[in-house]
Amino acid sequence: MSSSATAITNLLYTYAENIDAGRLEDAATLFRHATIRTRGGTVLDEAGLLNLWRTNVKIYDDGTPRTKHVITNPIIEIDDDAGRATCRSYYTVLQATSALPLQVIAAGRYHDEFERAGETWRFASRDYSLLDLVGDFSSHLLMDPSPAPEN
Repeated sequence: MSSSATAITNLLYTYAENIDAGRLEDAATLFRHATIRTRGGTVLDEAGLLNLWRTNVKIYDDGTPRTKHVITNPIIEIDDDAGRATCRSYYTVLQATSALPLQVIAAGRYHDEFERAGETWRFASRDYSLLDLVGDFSSHLLMDPSPAPEN
């Protein structure tokens, strides 16, 4: 794997690590130079994304959301000359709490764009709207993530 592909993959995994550790500020910082598209079509920046998480994600006494985000199948396309890249990946979110046995609560896709600033790769955009399968979110979110009914 090229050093660019490794750096981009590490950004994906660092996001998951920060979210699962309850370090929402650190996760949001990864998107400092990015725009984030949500399910409602809203485009957020770093501050808007952090506010979305703080408003909607349940944090438990241990300081975490009691989740594990597993990111797989990254398909990375890199234009090293232009300093741009895209990545399509899958995510699966597992959760366990004192009231909820370990289970998959969500599965979806991330479509990300990256840019290189100097020698450092960073997120340029993320489509955060591609939630494909919804499980029991009652112990994770303070809002209903269900997709709108199809016409």
